[in-house]
Amino acid sequence: MNTSSNMTIAESSEMKHGLLQRQLGLWGAVMMGMGAMVGTGVFVSIGVAAGIAGAAVVPAILVAAGVAVCNALSSAQLAASHPVSGGTYEYGYKYLTPSLGFTAGWMFLCAKSASAATAALGFGGYLLHVLGRSSPMAVTVLGASVSILVTLLVLSGLKRSNLANILIVSATLIALTIFVGFAGSAAIRSPDRHLFPLYPRDRESFRAFLQACALMFVAYTGYGRIATMGEEVKEPRKIIPRAIIAVTAVSAVLYMAVGLAAIGSFGADALGEATRTQAAPLETVLRSLGHPAAAALVALGAMTAMLGVLLNLILGLSRVALAMGRRGDLPTVFAKIDTKGATPVPAVLGVGVLVTALAVLGDVQLTWSFSAFTVLVYYAITNLSALRLDPEHRLYPRWISYTGIVACLFLAFWVDPAVWITGLGLIAAGLVWHKIRKRL
Repeated sequence: MNTSSNMTIAESSEMKHGLLQRQLGLWGAVMMGMGAMVGTGVFVSIGVAAGIAGAAVVPAILVAAGVAVCNALSSAQLAASHPVSGGTYEYGYKYLTPSLGFTAGWMFLCAKSASAATAALGFGGYLLHVLGRSSPMAVTVLGASVSILVTLLVLSGLKRSNLANILIVSATLIALTIFVGFAGSAAIRSPDRHLFPLYPRDRESFRAFLQACALMFVAYTGYGRIATMGEEVKEPRKIIPRAIIAVTAVSAVLYMAVGLAAIGSFGADALGEATRTQAAPLETVLRSLGHPAAAALVALGAMTAMLGVLLNLILGLSRVALAMGRRGDLPTVFAKIDTKGATPVPAVLGVGVLVTALAVLGDVQLTWSFSAFTVLVYYAITNLSALRLDPEHRLYPRWISYTGIVACLFLAFWVDPAVWITGLGLIAAGLVWHKIRKRL
């Protein structure tokens, strides 16, 4: 239902400011997705969800994976059909209405800026934990500092960012493999039945289970980074769907393995408490099992995971800011890219300043719940956009997108009421700004 004038505005802006170079192949796209996926999700969200739903977090991981698969397939076919920077922000404009497109971009900026700041603070917390120190002020300083450094890395270009991301993801995957090996062995030998009950037993526990599903869904949304950077992927129609599906499948297996190992060896309640009170819950699990050397390696892996998340979020946020600048939803200076067509410099700098400023704030569970609501709204718009694809551009059956819409909207309102009320307020405020800007 979008008008041709909206498309003309976007296309003329891209011609005026230039397009980003297509530099990412299949391997690079997969590793970018993994860098965004394997971070705070596996090191934080499993523990947060376990504290809410107990051992029922294990089936919650599977339910969230099912919802994520529907959204991933919708994202894949949209990105293959319309491979530009901006992800669902652009899909909403092209296939739906300007208001829905703006809402997607606005929600992404609100949620992921806070998540990036949380990742920066998480890095500071893990580093101090490894050094045996504790200082809120030091965490803030370290978080702001690493945010600045990662912003400078992103400014250096996608090739260097991609290389750094591959090294970061490799270190993180090695650390998680070590964790699953030691904790999984302990879970198999454990006489305690930590993994039971796996199902919600009453209305209250069922509510907790649905909230855990919503929180775990956030852990899977890193595949969206591939779609957001679609303008920079080679052979997008072939590579983007393959990369998104591969990242989602590998991450689902990894999350299940970590969840089963952590809860089976340590217990859901203890894991939830460790997440609330310790900087490194997975490290705490291994230390309690008598493996200090392995615990130290996992702590280092958690630090690289935070760096990977921060790097990928700044990349993704800057590309959405680039797209919003092209359409005038942000100041048009954000639409400019460097002469090599490799980096949207103003967008990266703007995002870096915002994330660094937010690094002085942040509560892990509150931020994660807010991210859950906003990204569920974001992917509801993604699925709705996928339903508008022409038959020749549709890669997967329509029922997948219908399932994604229903699941996203249903789970969005199972986070804390204060969170989704705030989220609705932000949507309303953003739409008011959008209307005012259109009249200027």
